[in-house]
Amino acid sequence: MRQTLSKRDAQPPIQAVLHAADAIILGKRDELRLALACVLARGHLLLEDVPGVGKTTLAHVLARLLGLEHARIQFTSDMLPADVVGASIYERGREQFQFHAGPIFSQLVLADEINRATPRAQSALLEAMEERQVTTEGETRPLPEPFFVIATQNPYDQVGTFALPESQLDRFLMRLALGYPAAAEEKALLAGRDRREMVADLKPVLDAAGLLAAQRDVDNVHAAAAVIDYCHAILQFTRRSERFVHGLSPRAGLGLLRAARAWALLDGRDFVLPEDVQRVLPAVVPHRLMAGGDHSDGGHAAIAELILTAVAVT
Repeated sequence: MRQTLSKRDAQPPIQAVLHAADAIILGKRDELRLALACVLARGHLLLEDVPGVGKTTLAHVLARLLGLEHARIQFTSDMLPADVVGASIYERGREQFQFHAGPIFSQLVLADEINRATPRAQSALLEAMEERQVTTEGETRPLPEPFFVIATQNPYDQVGTFALPESQLDRFLMRLALGYPAAAEEKALLAGRDRREMVADLKPVLDAAGLLAAQRDVDNVHAAAAVIDYCHAILQFTRRSERFVHGLSPRAGLGLLRAARAWALLDGRDFVLPEDVQRVLPAVVPHRLMAGGDHSDGGHAAIAELILTAVAVT
């Protein structure tokens, strides 16, 4: 019989991560929980918003609290793929080429302002994000475990941005927008300590081994046939609807179910409810869909609302 875990049994370290992050990223509890669910589901996270709302801070907070080795890549228009994955450099003393690993060889990689780089530089992340490995100069090199990318991007109407192609967007399990804080939280932010100092003072709550164990716990969260049928109905709706150029892929369906499992675990349960799927869907699905014909997508929130309204739980 499936059970709801007690608060004492419901992954205390994970809950501690959420609590500590909530003290720094004020008023964004749902967004923080989604970001943590994304990590637990072995996904990658795309943060899209105007500069200065805490996207980079969120990435640093997760890196510190999860005890991960992390690297930051500042994407620019003149960046080359070798700046991300590394390159072989001739060393005169050894009289041979030696591979120098790029910043992608970290457990948590912050790809800051990813859409300021050209598609050529953006593509350096494709293999790494999907297969957890990098192939350079004919040799395949595995990436560390766990491996997680948090990418930030600025709105496309800002100067010097390059839209991410569909294949790149599909590599991100979730897309989130933090938005401006509410008035009370913003006043507390203005009156409080510098967030960079607070991040520097953070102590790890987990380590890499603890995070891998939590990710395995997500795999063990049960999804009943009715939940799987619900996820499949969502996929089928997007494929049949004239509103979209193409529907969701099987990879998107697997990602939706993994994210729902992670959300259930954060809620202290070892089983998935349809409400878990509904809660993560706005972060998992809309960035994978494109409006077709005369239809306007109306934004990500409108896409999510359309799907949730159209597809009933049976």
